[in-house]
Amino acid sequence: MMKAVIFDMYETLITLLEAPPYFGAQMAADAGIAEDRFQELWRPTEKDRTIGKVSLEEILERILRENKCFSENLLHRMVAKRIRFKEEAFCHLHKEIIPMLNLLQEKGIRIGLISNCYSEEAIVIRKSILYPYFDAPCLSYEEGMQKPDPAIYQRCLDKLKVQAEECLYAGDGGSGELEAAKKAGMKAVQVVWYLKENTVLPSGRKAEFEQVESPMEILKFI
Repeated sequence: MMKAVIFDMYETLITLLEAPPYFGAQMAADAGIAEDRFQELWRPTEKDRTIGKVSLEEILERILRENKCFSENLLHRMVAKRIRFKEEAFCHLHKEIIPMLNLLQEKGIRIGLISNCYSEEAIVIRKSILYPYFDAPCLSYEEGMQKPDPAIYQRCLDKLKVQAEECLYAGDGGSGELEAAKKAGMKAVQVVWYLKENTVLPSGRKAEFEQVESPMEILKFI
């Protein structure tokens, strides 16, 4: 019998694909830096940004200073735009997300979250409409580890006070999350309700995992 569900966040509970983007290309344009130059400095920091070694503000300040275009105003404007982009994702929830989470709570199912996220995302997630639903939130930026590290799965299970075989893991499949959850002993399912047809975003369908087409279908595993 399942006693808990652990969710991924991005492209599982929320999607970044509906909000106007503010990724590297847009940040480079705002900074007046060639995109390839910006990405050369930005992309190598992804892991450090994910496990809490460097914040958005710190890496953007470093990039702006190295390109001799730093100003407090520019930095604050870019950070604010990045945060607004992340916040807007919560305005495009699948209509069944909140009802599904409410039903899980009503059934006494504990709810966990394991999200690979950056400093600005951790802030936004904690302030979001979804955060109160989580009995065991594990945000990589705060935990100092990221999926698919087995340790972050075990930490979430420990916080939920359940065994792996008593827990369902639901995610879109990025970052090797489903394979790692299965290896840890959980039942892992791939959610595809945000997957757009004729694309492989966020990770494409994985035939080796059962696929869930809508949030309310999560209840059939309980």
